[in-house]
Amino acid sequence: MTAAGPALPPTLARVMAGQACSGCGLCAGLDPAIGLARDARGWLRPVALADAAPQTDALLARACPGARVSPWEGEESRAIDPVWGPHIRVMTAYATDPEVRHMASSGGALSALALHLLETGAVDRVLHVGMDTLAPLFTKIVRSAGREDILRAAGSRYAPAAPLAEIRAELERPGRILFIGKPCDTGALRQLMAADPAVAERFPYLLSFFCAGTPSQDGTNRIVRKLGMEPAEVAHFRYRGDGWPGFATATRADGSSERMSYAASWGDILSKEVQFRCKICPDAVGGAADIAAADAWYGGESGYPAFEETDGRSLLISRTAAGDALVKAAEAAGRLATTPLDIGEIIKMQPSQARRKRQAASRLVAMALTGSPRPVVDGLKVREAARLAGVFENVKSCIGTVRRILSGKQ
Repeated sequence: MTAAGPALPPTLARVMAGQACSGCGLCAGLDPAIGLARDARGWLRPVALADAAPQTDALLARACPGARVSPWEGEESRAIDPVWGPHIRVMTAYATDPEVRHMASSGGALSALALHLLETGAVDRVLHVGMDTLAPLFTKIVRSAGREDILRAAGSRYAPAAPLAEIRAELERPGRILFIGKPCDTGALRQLMAADPAVAERFPYLLSFFCAGTPSQDGTNRIVRKLGMEPAEVAHFRYRGDGWPGFATATRADGSSERMSYAASWGDILSKEVQFRCKICPDAVGGAADIAAADAWYGGESGYPAFEETDGRSLLISRTAAGDALVKAAEAAGRLATTPLDIGEIIKMQPSQARRKRQAASRLVAMALTGSPRPVVDGLKVREAARLAGVFENVKSCIGTVRRILSGKQ
């Protein structure tokens, strides 16, 4: 403890100095001496409540995604693409349950897998996030044990969330747990599982999705005000789902609502509110998960996805033997319909993710040039991906990131 009060453990202090915090909540979940607080724009960040336990810093150095990103390694039998990560099978998919498919963000593949695991007794509950019913513009940890729970939580939440903030308390409850989270959340949990076998025993499956970054809470408020409402008026809020891609929909207590297209809500507002850690992310595709899902967008005339309303379709990648067996079991049970997809087709559906991975190395170089602490990214093929970009793209990306860091912008 300093004269000014308790301080964050050294690992967290470095992460914060480099603006590399993802807001996953792992630190707060591991040690009650660490809390979470919202910064000026609404992102969740660690704060020191007391002196952390001696072993906390060493554990964070191994597991915190702002300090170390979970590498793409493990099973020798799987292929590893420098952009799309480890893969056993690549496919498009959708939930055969029409309601699940409609309410989810894309084809409902992750929801279908979660329901299969719950109904077969393979897991006792699902740990993920959903709308805070008491504060509907905010996102909170939820635990689902059945169909209605899964449907309530279906759909993306483009706002700060800390699904690992109660991890130790979660482990004190009995049962096997399915975890669904962002790539950084999933990678943090995977690294914690590697450090503590007792944790690994409790999480038989980790599911993730392609992530374009965590927008600030301010971004959500901007959507609401653009819709002609004030945040205090909103009784229910969806970012997507209820169709594909669905609409950002704010509903008042009287049942009336206003809505905005996905292209406008994400493209015009939320994508401009993404935190710095997400801009340097070398694994936004959920490479540490057993299975990762994404929108299997159809291409438009511009070569970029067309966001026209249609039946949902997920891109699905089984990354581990356990994950692939789960997909096959869900197919056999009639929960999931799949169609094989060549991995080379993903770039047509997710061009921005390809660009993000190509530029990860140049952005990390920018952090080094400015003396910013940066996460360890060994085993993530960032150099191989950078070679796909070419000199001009790499230099432009590096210079832009240097300017962003020096200006103090997120």
